[in-house]
This record gives sequence, C-alpha cells and structure tokens, in this order.
Amino acid sequence: MSIFSKQQRKPFARSEYDVLKQVVLCKPEYMTIRDVINETQKKFKDEGIHIELAMAQHKKFVKTLEEHGVDVVLLPALKMFPEQVFTRDIGFTFGHILFVAEMAHKIRQGEEEVLRGWIKQERMSYFNLIGDMIEGGDVIVDGETLYVGLSNRTNQNAIDHLRSILPHYEVVAVPFTEKYLHLDCVFNIVSPNEALYYPGALKQKEIDLLSSRFDLIEVTEEEQFTLGTNVLSIGNKKIFSLPVNTNVNEQLRARGFEVIEVDITEIIKSGGSFRCCTLPVLREGDNH
Repeated sequence: MSIFSKQQRKPFARSEYDVLKQVVLCKPEYMTIRDVINETQKKFKDEGIHIELAMAQHKKFVKTLEEHGVDVVLLPALKMFPEQVFTRDIGFTFGHILFVAEMAHKIRQGEEEVLRGWIKQERMSYFNLIGDMIEGGDVIVDGETLYVGLSNRTNQNAIDHLRSILPHYEVVAVPFTEKYLHLDCVFNIVSPNEALYYPGALKQKEIDLLSSRFDLIEVTEEEQFTLGTNVLSIGNKKIFSLPVNTNVNEQLRARGFEVIEVDITEIIKSGGSFRCCTLPVLREGDNH
C-alpha cells in the first residue's frame, strides 16, 4: 500500500473479472453525507457516518486486497471531497488506456485532478473525457464490449463520444431507473458468462438484451439496497462481497465462486460498496 506504486506499470484491463494486480483506493477520512444523492444516503443522512469505524473497515479491506496479491495505491484524501472514497467513479481502464471521467455532481468535481496527479507521476497513458458527463460507476468492461449506464451521471453525449473514439468496440447504452445512481448498483459482470442484476431498475428490453449475453443472477430489492450487485472480482472466481448480502453470497458460492466477506457497512451508508471503492488500473488478461 502506497500513495505512489512501488513499480511502474502500464494500465491494462479488458474485463471486470481478470486477475486484479493494481487498484486505486482512497481512505474515507472526510466522508460525510452533504447532499443526498440516492436512497441509501437518504436513509442514513440523519444517522451520519462514524468516520473511525469507516476508516477501520477500509483498512481491513485494503489489507485483505494486499493479502490476495493486489498492489493498492492510495490517493491522498482531501477534506473538500466527502465522497472521494468512491474512486471507481473518477475513471475506468479499458485496454491500455486509463480514461479520466468528467464528474457530473458539483460536490465531486475536482476529484479528477487528484487522479491525474498520480497518473502523471506514474507517466501512464490516459485519456481525458472532457466535456462529457460520465462517471466510472456507469462503465462496465467486458472484452470487446463496454456497457455504459445512461443515468443522471452519464449522458448520451459521453456514450456517442466513446463510440467515436472506440470504433472497433461495441459500446452498449444501458438505461436504468436514475434513483439507483450508477449502473454498477443494478448490474455487474462477474465472469465471462455470469452477471448480477436487479430487475426492478431495468426495463424488459434491457433485461432481454443482458439475458441473451449472460446467465443473470437476480439480486432482491432488499439486497440491492445493501448494494448486492456492487461486488469486486479479483480474478480466479474470487469476489469481495458484504456479509449482510447472504442471498447473493449463497448464489455465488453455489456457482463455484470464492466469496471474500469483508464488512464495510459504514462506508455503504454513503451509497457505494466494493466496486465503487476501487479503480482497477491493471488486470491480467489477453493482449496484456
């Protein structure tokens, strides 16, 4: 674990499930619920967030990642960014390029600069998606295909832009009910042919499309609220998931996944779980 990585590596990712080698996180040091952005935050706004507990849970998550051979890079936490713990939203890696997002919500604008500072220090390739409203929580990578959520955080212009700069790849727009914030809160790919989804957030057209490509594992309304879809795969069928999501975890284990249970329930009060808290920079895979 370091603010800057121990060894210089080029970014690469072609899926959500190849072996994770390097990932960017940020401690929830200044995490607060200032402006309610989703149903989870609405429930916990008055209760607030216990920072010491959130920090301890995040530390355990980092330690467990490292125990599984993942190089964890920690961006500096700044007081002006209360949702900086959710590093997934500030970018995404596709192929050998780390795309830096354009944050839609005013409270998060500027987090991109912290990421760019690290990228420049590492002399990595990156592409700035300036002028488009797009956040990494809406972008799910699967080989030659990008699934991009159409939400109040990612607009059609961003999807059109991605199609223009990635003409040899398929960019699939996935509209969903906006109150769920990001696509990865209702849909997440966990293997080449399996994905978690919450049907209540999607129209039949999208469900039909996704079910034609994946064996869909249904997440209940109760476990969507505790972000059952927002798991993190680190490769070799190993997945980080919350202990409270017993139904999701049972279904994954029945399919041969190793479920690594870490409690970060204090962090999910702000509306994001394992996938939201991690920005993969390097995954092993074809063409690496």
